[in-house]
Amino acid sequence: MKTMPCQFFYRGVMYREGEVGKDEAYLKLYDGHDWKWFPVRLLHTDMEYLRKNWYGEKASAPTLEKKHRKYFLRFSYTKEVTLTKTPVKNQVVCSVDLGINTDAVCTIMRPDGTVLGRKFINFPSEKDRMYRTLGRIRKFQREHGPAQAGGRWAYTKRLNTELGRKIAGAVAAYAEENHADVIVFEYLEMQGKISGKNKQKLHLWRKREIQKRCGHQAHRKGIRVSRVCAWNTSRLAYDGSGQVHRGPKNHSLCTFQTGKRYNCDLSAAYNIGARYFIRELLKPLPATERSLLEAKVPSVKRRTSCAYADLRELRLQMEVLKAA
Repeated sequence: MKTMPCQFFYRGVMYREGEVGKDEAYLKLYDGHDWKWFPVRLLHTDMEYLRKNWYGEKASAPTLEKKHRKYFLRFSYTKEVTLTKTPVKNQVVCSVDLGINTDAVCTIMRPDGTVLGRKFINFPSEKDRMYRTLGRIRKFQREHGPAQAGGRWAYTKRLNTELGRKIAGAVAAYAEENHADVIVFEYLEMQGKISGKNKQKLHLWRKREIQKRCGHQAHRKGIRVSRVCAWNTSRLAYDGSGQVHRGPKNHSLCTFQTGKRYNCDLSAAYNIGARYFIRELLKPLPATERSLLEAKVPSVKRRTSCAYADLRELRLQMEVLKAA
């Protein structure tokens, strides 16, 4: 995809909007002899979307893009949004655990650890279609070599991009539905060589793009976005019993040290929300008070060892200290 600089289409000089209600615009282009205004037809569905969602907002100069041997105009809009300023003690957060087996697990949580709701977001038909195309690509490459599979890879990547858009939209909609003030993600950073049979799945896991798209949609609705350390969120049980054990066949379920069977992604979502509140509750406290609470709950000293049970214990100790 080739993008032309937008400064070539300054409004009124090189770009001009069409009449109200018409799906067209005008660009000043050079025809080989002179600079003239040429009408450009725009898709009716795209114009209806712009009129419905961005009417009255400030529009920037369009960008000309060349993609699949065609030219497109990309419009960008600027919107002033005031993000929520709810104090931490009154906040409601939507903690999100992004995964491969389950697309996203969302949990609505309050600062005292009360869970108000939870939701499993999954698009099995879309993933099944993408994995089926991956199987066809592997078969094709064995017969004809990897150099001839470019078109098939492009189709698979488009399926994967659309899946990421659906996941981000579903997460943002669930957070807005439950009046969440903050959406909390893990700070996911994968480095090094990836090997094994799930190599293609991990390479196609659009974790950063999902978080980016979800952040844009959340900011439009006044919802903040935050990230916490991802270490041990899935490895530690939310009840504080220690590390979990995942079975060799079903990675969605795990076994706690107490013998309890639980959904691993849901346990991780609890830990993600708890780590956010532990950080935000301890950050504004004086050093002496924070040290006293860390002595009462030693696991909150290291953010990588925090779990949902530590948040409940921390809140209890804060109430005791406040009463004293």
